[in-house]
Amino acid sequence: MSLHPRRAGACLVTCCALLLAGCSSKPEVPETPPTDPSDPGDAVDTGSLAPCSYSTGSSAACGDLAAFNLESCDRGSLERAPTSGVFILKSRVETSASPTGGILFANAMHLVDDGNPSILLGGPATTEARQGSSFYMTREATLSNGDLSRTAYAGCQVSSSQHLTGCYVNCRNGRVRSYGTFEALRAAWPEGESESGGLELVSESFVSLGLPADIYVAKGYAYVVSLNANGRTGGLTVFDVADKAHPVFQRTVTMPGDSYWNGVWSKGDALYVASANHGVLVFDISKPAEPVFVRNLPQDAIDVHTVFVEGDRLYAMSPDPHVETLIFDISQPLSPVLLTRFSVPGGQSTGYPHDAFAYQGRLYINHWNLGYIVTDVSNPSQVEVAGRYVYANQSSHANAVGTFNGRTIAFEGGEGYDAHLRVLDVTDPAHGVKLAEWRLRPQFSIHNMVLVGTRLYIAHYQEGVRVLDVSNPSEPKQIAWYNTFRETDFQRGYSFYEGAIGMRVPGDGYVYTVDTSRGLLIFREP
Repeated sequence: MSLHPRRAGACLVTCCALLLAGCSSKPEVPETPPTDPSDPGDAVDTGSLAPCSYSTGSSAACGDLAAFNLESCDRGSLERAPTSGVFILKSRVETSASPTGGILFANAMHLVDDGNPSILLGGPATTEARQGSSFYMTREATLSNGDLSRTAYAGCQVSSSQHLTGCYVNCRNGRVRSYGTFEALRAAWPEGESESGGLELVSESFVSLGLPADIYVAKGYAYVVSLNANGRTGGLTVFDVADKAHPVFQRTVTMPGDSYWNGVWSKGDALYVASANHGVLVFDISKPAEPVFVRNLPQDAIDVHTVFVEGDRLYAMSPDPHVETLIFDISQPLSPVLLTRFSVPGGQSTGYPHDAFAYQGRLYINHWNLGYIVTDVSNPSQVEVAGRYVYANQSSHANAVGTFNGRTIAFEGGEGYDAHLRVLDVTDPAHGVKLAEWRLRPQFSIHNMVLVGTRLYIAHYQEGVRVLDVSNPSEPKQIAWYNTFRETDFQRGYSFYEGAIGMRVPGDGYVYTVDTSRGLLIFREP
């Protein structure tokens, strides 16, 4: 998921360069494919977001309201500015000294009117002046290197209780670091849409550890992994889900100094957990309610962000320190054997392997801003790159692959502002063709997806759970949904990445979803 520290604060519009990188298996990279001229890409820059500016020549202290030029704003409209609610902040960098002006960032704020501080940029607001024709908020924080960061937002005008625009500035030790415009969009359910359509919520179980991120269901148990967030420590939570309407909490598993657990999978008596500190953690679940730690792999301490199992192969995607994918033989599930570790050329300097999907001898890697990479892993000792699909401002994040009418079809989703689902024909991976797109509101991103037959299940952050009929891949159609996001839920409004995040559809008639605030949600399959 995108809370990974390698990407913390990263911009949502990036450029990628293809560079050679060393690796133990050296895939060959075909000529970089051109972007689809009919596809403008994600996070398209449409210019300034408000008719205001920040004056770098002001005598006021960096970030003070007096340094903002709001003369062209409809400040009278600020009297109707929202006083409460969760908002996604889309910020456009317009710093004149920046050669890459127009870069977009996404974050969040949670406005409250109960006397407590609002939440801005992941923590309590330092200053709030939100009355009459003024909307002004700041967040100050001391960084790990001792620098003092101050970010200020000045409202310009509002069009409704769902939409506020204005200008911002980020200061470092009292000096301007960047400035630009912003818009804040309410994280409410889609207008006119009810809580659910075609999906029945059977049960809900809160997860006390950290921020829940992923789930795997095996042996009648649900294994939920969490990562560190907002002062809460991550780990593993185990539920007995034999009775779907009444899951029974069994236990939590934590490890000192190792609590950023972002991915999980199982095979036989083994449970594999992706750890940011110690690679792949292997647990023995022969007694499914009592996971026992066996070992971590590989022996060197690396960061593994996600894991994927197909047959007797375990794939581990690692962003640090080598930016690589590891392949293990798990014919003996509790004793994985490392077969190879490889880096995609260009990946050392551009993006990292976030997630992957193994299918019929190929591994389809979401390599963030390097693109969607197809590799031939039929011979682990000689991994080869078979193709790459790219689009403007890409943030390739998750995918699922299947066969439809003799064609290999990939469903690929980015994770950033305006990221959405693309349907690709990758029968010839060197010449992938986009067949269709499916999108909801631009301020909310896809996280994970699961393909079951002709149904695609999507964990869509603030848009909740979405189920698509993809029997005709060229025309994906939504057939069911459930809006899991509620502004009043526990610790909402801290991040752009909130809501439905992890999902499994194991074939028992139920959909198991993890929501970052609500925990484990079990739905009846539509």
